[in-house]
Amino acid sequence: MDVGAAGAAHTYPSEAGQIRKGAHIVIKGRPCKVVNVSTSKTGKHGHAKCNFTAIDIFTGKKLEDIVPSSHTAFVPNVTRIEYTLLDINDEDFMSLMDDGGDSREDLKMPTYPDDLGPDIRKKHEENEGGVIVTVMCSMGEEHVISAKLDASA
Repeated sequence: MDVGAAGAAHTYPSEAGQIRKGAHIVIKGRPCKVVNVSTSKTGKHGHAKCNFTAIDIFTGKKLEDIVPSSHTAFVPNVTRIEYTLLDINDEDFMSLMDDGGDSREDLKMPTYPDDLGPDIRKKHEENEGGVIVTVMCSMGEEHVISAKLDASA
């Protein structure tokens, strides 16, 4: 089992037949969101198979996997945290602050989807101190996935 720094598991097991469209699954070691599940009939060896089509939550790449429905598949733990964007430096690293006032400067501007990075930069330049970014964390990776204007600013 892979374990993160805080002792929390990056994934948890689930019976493949229980995973539905819209849920998360690990395919080829990547955290993915399921976009389609089709189940084949029981064959002569007795196992129905789940055919998963999923999109990598960080890169947008399409991945597929076939797992017998009674077998174990792994589901990634996915969390989202909102930060206030304080600044963007010359190397495209963002200065972020959480609700508790702690800051971090270790996340780069996103490259996926293609328009998110330029959108964050534009919002930041036009609304000084009023941009909230959402960071998705899963399997030891963290990426900015969205940005919105701070309604309270």
